[in-house]
Amino acid sequence: MAPQRFREQFDQIQRSMPDVPLVMGPDDSAEFLYEKGVVLARDGEEARLVEDTVRDHFTATDGLTPDQVRRASPAANRTGITRIRVGDPGEGDGSGDPTVAHALRSLRTMEGRAGRRLVSRNHVVSIAVNACPGDEPVPVPVGAPPNPAPADTPYDAGTAVGVLVIDTGLMHDYRSSPLLAHTEGDPQIKECDEDGVLQQYVGHGTFIAGLVAAVAPNTHVTVRNTLNDAGAILESELGEKLFEAVDRDGWPEILSLSAGTSNGRTDGLLGVHAFMEELRDQRTLLVAAAGNNGSATPFWPAAYAELPGWERSVLSVGALRADGEFGACFSNHGGWVKVYAPGERLTSALTGFGSPVPYVYQHSTYDACRYGFGYACTCRYPRHNGVLSEPGEAPTKPDQVMFEGHAQWSGTSFATPVVAGLVASHMTETKERDPRVARRRLLAANTEYAEVRGAHVPALLPPTWHPVTVEVPADGA
Repeated sequence: MAPQRFREQFDQIQRSMPDVPLVMGPDDSAEFLYEKGVVLARDGEEARLVEDTVRDHFTATDGLTPDQVRRASPAANRTGITRIRVGDPGEGDGSGDPTVAHALRSLRTMEGRAGRRLVSRNHVVSIAVNACPGDEPVPVPVGAPPNPAPADTPYDAGTAVGVLVIDTGLMHDYRSSPLLAHTEGDPQIKECDEDGVLQQYVGHGTFIAGLVAAVAPNTHVTVRNTLNDAGAILESELGEKLFEAVDRDGWPEILSLSAGTSNGRTDGLLGVHAFMEELRDQRTLLVAAAGNNGSATPFWPAAYAELPGWERSVLSVGALRADGEFGACFSNHGGWVKVYAPGERLTSALTGFGSPVPYVYQHSTYDACRYGFGYACTCRYPRHNGVLSEPGEAPTKPDQVMFEGHAQWSGTSFATPVVAGLVASHMTETKERDPRVARRRLLAANTEYAEVRGAHVPALLPPTWHPVTVEVPADGA
């Protein structure tokens, strides 16, 4: 991914979180974003150890000052995590943070002796993943049906499966969509800018709720607007918000999360670990997106599905391309991704069916797939001039399109609610009330497979989903 494009997306997320200086990392590689000048440690003795060790290291190292090292959050909270400030977040730019790098380095010997992590960056967990979305929504003709189409399972309030969606909020007129008759939750905080143009990722949570309801009509879907800052939230805050959601609504049968981050590690996210520990002891099944980096690097929290102790409680989901035969170009992959489902060019509710809403495209025109694939993928189709572009290629006027009701969208974001819906549907069909048992039996009975990066993988295909023909561009690129 070109640095300039990443920089523009990074700037957009930074604008949505103006009080939290962010950094690209590691080493300006754009693998993830994190909070500048801050590290995370477990509450109590470990936080004191981290703070003292970092202060001593900074005192003994030329060019560093210990004056900034101090606690930056309450000493104890439900997430079990303390934010420790290690540098002035106002110094420098977003291209690097030596203070955090030195803080992490100062704990390496102690971590080696302890056999586990003691300190972490505070990563940005995001729909956009590495701040580069795989696709943007595309309007469909008025009256175009959803894909997957709504199943014919009747809704029964007494047996409806509870699905909690952690995402952006719901559009103000979402109830005008027939798909969302049994959906409720938080409103999108700000749908449009001052010019009336739809903001980035607005409608994402509405779209996901529509997919769950189409695949599994006998569900009660609750959408929380946890990811309203351009689809992003700090790792430390996500842990708090997840606890708030289950305190408010109770532990759901299925929790659908279409966001995450890589962190260069194989042991999870420190900021959400307390929630993941509590999840393990509940009945809830977390269905989580594997991410859109086209990478085999573990992506959290989806990759908890590979960690001992979480095999039953987490299901990680990758995306298939439009024909369902192979993996989508953008989908993360690897043994930690446990199942794949259609995630390219799905059609669902984006807004309500009121007045049309304009949208200015966020991405630029690509001449080839960013991941080297040869089909007409979401990188290069549909082609639009966007507000993000490479140097020298900025369009004089970005394309503006209008949405009214349904849209077409691609990403592991949308494969995830498809799988959540299939688990819920299996619960209804078999009268199984334990979502983790339903998950196991659904996968055991599945006979569909696809090919992803040369590997044969389990594929879950909704009965009401229809494949879309995949084309190869004339130039074969």
